[in-house]
Amino acid sequence: MTRLSLIDAMQPLVGQARSLAVRLWGGTTLGVRAMTFDEGRVLLVRHTYVSGWHLPGGGVHAGETAEAASRRELFEETGYEAVEPARFLGLYFNPAMAGRDHVALYHVPACVVRRAFRPNREIAEIGLFAADDLPEGTTGATRRRLAELFDGLPPTEQW
Repeated sequence: MTRLSLIDAMQPLVGQARSLAVRLWGGTTLGVRAMTFDEGRVLLVRHTYVSGWHLPGGGVHAGETAEAASRRELFEETGYEAVEPARFLGLYFNPAMAGRDHVALYHVPACVVRRAFRPNREIAEIGLFAADDLPEGTTGATRRRLAELFDGLPPTEQW
């Protein structure tokens, strides 16, 4: 096994270890998710280190606004770039992260592909899906956020 393939093979474990460290020793964290659509289909990502299909997103960096983080994460994970400001939809508590994590959800109303997607150490795959025909493995939180938007389901406080 080459050094590079060994690093690639270890990446999911590194991501899980980092998440565990945040859960055990980290302070309150703030993450973001971006909900965007292309021709009426929602853009989702499948990570290398956690199962399921998710809205693109990640952590807010020091000195960065949550809105800017949502646009940055969208681009980093998918190659789609927001062409107008993202609109805040809600703040959710994520109990899965040791009771310390919150997720800010943003709607990105318009974006364009600026970079072709290539699978990498973090994102295995991206896809565009009709809200009523989501892929198997779409997370419950992702399904709930879409139902809140499209079906008028009342928002919950938890991610």
